[in-house]
Amino acid sequence: MSTMSLERITIEPKSPATSCVIWLHGLGDSGAGFAPIVPMLALPENHGIRFIFPHAPEQAVTINQGYVMRSWYDIKSMDLHNRADMDGVLASEKLVQALIQEQIDMGIPAKNIVLAGFSQGGVLSLFTGLRFSQSLAGILALSCYLPTADKLPEQCHSANVATPILQNHGERDDVVPMSAGKMANTLLTAANYKVTWQSYPMEHSVLPEQLTDISAWLQARLLYTRSS
Repeated sequence: MSTMSLERITIEPKSPATSCVIWLHGLGDSGAGFAPIVPMLALPENHGIRFIFPHAPEQAVTINQGYVMRSWYDIKSMDLHNRADMDGVLASEKLVQALIQEQIDMGIPAKNIVLAGFSQGGVLSLFTGLRFSQSLAGILALSCYLPTADKLPEQCHSANVATPILQNHGERDDVVPMSAGKMANTLLTAANYKVTWQSYPMEHSVLPEQLTDISAWLQARLLYTRSS
């Protein structure tokens, strides 16, 4: 089945790209919201990492009075157990899978691709990464939750059981409560995923100190453990 190709902002490295980070934005934002972080990550000069910041499709969002905005899926209520519209999650998963496959077709293997996301984008990166059929370099899940609430998604693929997962959350997050991120962390830990949890004294946002930690994590995944 063919899917539409997501519009995106692509930031190429100075040296030929040998790895890729696909970074999914939050509700109502766009790829432009996170694209400015690339220089803030202070990566080595010849890092070879292509950054892709796709724009979510526009759709009506129930909790925002049905206003049309960029959204990876409809959010039906603030109740964590009934928050994510799973049909929308599955539709966006296909779009993200197509982005990953596009990079693979361009010569970057799945093992050199990190799937990252913030808030709603983090939900989708976690969901898609757990179910993806090839081993990824890592999954970065920022200020988010599992769309399946208190259980792991169905059809999690064994390919990514050993994939490093980094969860970050703000201790004062009033949009996605930290307990929602912790619930996901507990489920992943119990299922023996290689998940690391780090919280920060912030609200629903990203801190400079956090970006330093994320940079170190990305470099460990994409620069120093990469085999030729």
